[in-house]
Amino acid sequence: MKEIVIESKLFVFENLDKLPKPSQELMQKAIEARQKAYAPYSQFHVGAALLLENGEIITGNNQENASYPSGLCAERTAIYYAGSKYPDVKIVEMAISAGSQLKETTEPIPPCGACRQAIAEYEIKQESPIKIYFMGASGKVAKSNSLENLLPLMFNKEAL
Repeated sequence: MKEIVIESKLFVFENLDKLPKPSQELMQKAIEARQKAYAPYSQFHVGAALLLENGEIITGNNQENASYPSGLCAERTAIYYAGSKYPDVKIVEMAISAGSQLKETTEPIPPCGACRQAIAEYEIKQESPIKIYFMGASGKVAKSNSLENLLPLMFNKEAL
C-alpha cells in the first residue's frame, strides 16, 4: 500500500479591501450579480463574475426553480454564457459572492461540486488555471490560484 497526500493552497484576505484593486472590482460585479439572484426557495443568493482574457466581464447568478434540479448555479450560469459567447477566449479570473437571506454569511463559501467540475472542464480546455476568489456576503475572501486546489482529483476526458 502507498499513501498519497493531497495538499491544497488557498490564500485568505481579511476583507474585500485587502484584494488587489482589479480583483476588488471583479468581486463587486459578483456582489451586484448576487443581489439580482432568483432564489425564492433557498433564500441563498450567489453571484459570479468572470474576467476573460479579452477584458470582458461576464456575470451570472443562481436561478432557482420549484423543480429543484432545474435551477442553475451562478458559477455555471456565467461560465456557460462565456463559453457560448466567447468560445475561444480564456477565463483568467472568477469572483464568487454567496449569502443567505436567513443568516449572516461572513466566511468564504466555495463553489459546489457541480460547479467545481464545470470550472475544471474550462480550466482543462483552455490549458491554463483560473484564479478563483470566493467569499460570503461579507468578511473574509479566499483565493485559489487554480480550480485544482478545490478539486484535486478532477474527473476529465482521460477517464473516458
